[in-house]
Amino acid sequence: MDMIGTLRGLCPDVGEDVLRDFASRMDAEYFERFQPADIARHLALAGRLDPDHPAQVSVTERAGGQFEIVVVAYDYFSEFAALCGLLSSFGLDIREGSIYTFADSQAPPRQGTDGLRRRAALRPGLSRKKIVDVFLAHPLPGMPFGAAEQRRFAGEIDRLVRLLDAKRFREARRSVNRRLVETLGKSRSSFTGLLAPVDIRFDNRLSPSSTVMDIHSTDTPAFLYAFANALTMRGLYIHKARFEQAGKELHDRFEVRSRHGRKIGDPAEQQELTLTATLIKQFTQHLTWAPDPGKALDAFDQFLDQMFTETRSRKALKFLAAGKTLPLLARLLGTSDFLWEDFLRRQHDNLLPLLENYQKTPLVRPRAELVRELRRRVAGARTDDAKRRALNQYKDQELFRVDMKHLLEPASTLPDFSRALTNLAEAVVEQAVRDSQALLSRAHGIPKLAPAAPCPFAVFGMGKFGGQELGYASDIEVLFVYGGPGRTSGRSPLDHSEYYERLVQDVLQRIEAKQEGIFHLDVRLRPHGGKGLLVNRLDELHRYYSPSGLAAPFERQALIKLRRVAGDAALGRRVETHRDAYVYSSVPWDLSAALDLRQRQLKELVERGTTNVKYSPGGIVDIEYAVQYLQLMHGHAHPELRTPNTIEALDALETQRFLDARDTAMLRDAYLFLRRLIDALRIVRGHAKDLVLPDAQADEFVFLARRLGYTAEEWRAGAARLAADIAGHMERARTFFTERFERRAP
Repeated sequence: MDMIGTLRGLCPDVGEDVLRDFASRMDAEYFERFQPADIARHLALAGRLDPDHPAQVSVTERAGGQFEIVVVAYDYFSEFAALCGLLSSFGLDIREGSIYTFADSQAPPRQGTDGLRRRAALRPGLSRKKIVDVFLAHPLPGMPFGAAEQRRFAGEIDRLVRLLDAKRFREARRSVNRRLVETLGKSRSSFTGLLAPVDIRFDNRLSPSSTVMDIHSTDTPAFLYAFANALTMRGLYIHKARFEQAGKELHDRFEVRSRHGRKIGDPAEQQELTLTATLIKQFTQHLTWAPDPGKALDAFDQFLDQMFTETRSRKALKFLAAGKTLPLLARLLGTSDFLWEDFLRRQHDNLLPLLENYQKTPLVRPRAELVRELRRRVAGARTDDAKRRALNQYKDQELFRVDMKHLLEPASTLPDFSRALTNLAEAVVEQAVRDSQALLSRAHGIPKLAPAAPCPFAVFGMGKFGGQELGYASDIEVLFVYGGPGRTSGRSPLDHSEYYERLVQDVLQRIEAKQEGIFHLDVRLRPHGGKGLLVNRLDELHRYYSPSGLAAPFERQALIKLRRVAGDAALGRRVETHRDAYVYSSVPWDLSAALDLRQRQLKELVERGTTNVKYSPGGIVDIEYAVQYLQLMHGHAHPELRTPNTIEALDALETQRFLDARDTAMLRDAYLFLRRLIDALRIVRGHAKDLVLPDAQADEFVFLARRLGYTAEEWRAGAARLAADIAGHMERARTFFTERFERRAP
């Protein structure tokens, strides 16, 4: 009661209910640590808390250019780590401090508690647990912390605590990571030193309800945040902490509990906690490599969870401790949700060998080499189900290897990346056809043409597969053709039409797409579209794609991309010869119909107020269509233009003088830029559908810029440069398309 009386005199404006609640519930050590005048200042801040104002901040400049920063707020899980990160993101090096938390429930009734309870019922938020965090910090060189920065800091504290109040813990952590990594990079500071050894000792005797962790380490910028964040990511609640610096040495003491309120008593659990917390702390050093630091840290935490369930964890930990590993992981994990969900999380045991060996294998492997390797894998499987699994495991591992190489080696070019994906797709499709044919032929015999000659069958790539232009999450567009009518030779014969329909169905089911658009076989470009058969007879294909056939003008244009990718070579040449005769015939190209289709795309596929990198004016289809229109207009007289590849077609159009050097360079640059932009969107979103740019002011756009290599001290400056480049490339492509075609159309 003496303390209450003293405090009542020091802070008369604080309500009696707030004062008694604070005095009865605050940790007893707090009152030993602080003088009454300090406690009165903290009480004044606590008195201003309510559900609309969940945090209060006080900043006082001390001697030697240091600042005492007091945060009084409602209590939330991960709050201390978030506050440490925010302090570091403002360039403040935390020298010492302490945090204290209310007890879980009010103390036993004291004098006047009935009135206290009535007042608490009338005052929202009074009964909620509160924290008092006191930090003594010094600004890093070149990082001012004047009145303007202090106001921004208080605003960020309020925003952060509101995220925690809404249980948006991951968003809060990602926001802090993003600010912190940018700030330390800008200030020429680094996380260097986070790899220094950390001595952690556990004691379950010093506190009746918590495990005491004593930590000794070397001081570095953001150390306290990195370690506190590691503890919260492991599900630990930090109830109380003291931290102080002596020269370059840090001594921190945390009192922690599990999320279930228990101590950390199991020695094995303590050892795992030490290892994982240390690794997370060390991983934090490498977040500057990650386009999205928050994403990287979340995925790394999950990765460690899974790694510790394996017997290989000792070997994995040794590899993780290697200097080159964590920067690679940061770049991978901070780039893509779908890479993590689609491969790393499910096949994380394959990740470390891939990281260890990825430099030994070139990005582009010859198709023949892939075919041989895949055949050996599949040949070792005894059942058809096992063959399917072997095929898809190989596909997924090799696909991830190619994606990873392209991400981790900035010098790799987009054409090389496309070639690597195309070679893999061809090898996988060829193997799937072989396995499906073997399965069906055992049951129904071999398809025969009269007189008993084998019936040929071939697979053709369309779209970007045909053009050898695959990218991240590209679907695999295919067309299937067989030689002619007949029956199979087995005891249970089938007509060729039924045999090949079953064959194609099995091929489509044999190759598993992990998500929509990721190695998904697309057969919509076949004759009659979705209403047609999955496979076409050669003579039927000739009739459909002919001047008197049913093919629409856009199908003639789409056929430019046709290219044999698997199956009978002679049949492939016959189909490609017919393609040239039909696509590049003397029949005039209907430019007006093509432009009408382009206008319908703009109306139906581009939402007002958004920029669709594919379909908006100046999007990549304007470049692709411009090239294809010119091929269709002039390919009859100039066979050099007959190529399914856009870049090759651009070069040929310049050589034949249908484009001048300036326009060719502009279109090539815009095409390659937009392809990289599309890949950067798809790599994080994990599908081919949504190619709408995020808002230029959103963090998503900032991370997009970083994925594309737009690095700058001010991350938003890099994002602004990207926005300007997007606008410039798309405007130049739009202008060319309009002037070359729309204004000249009849």
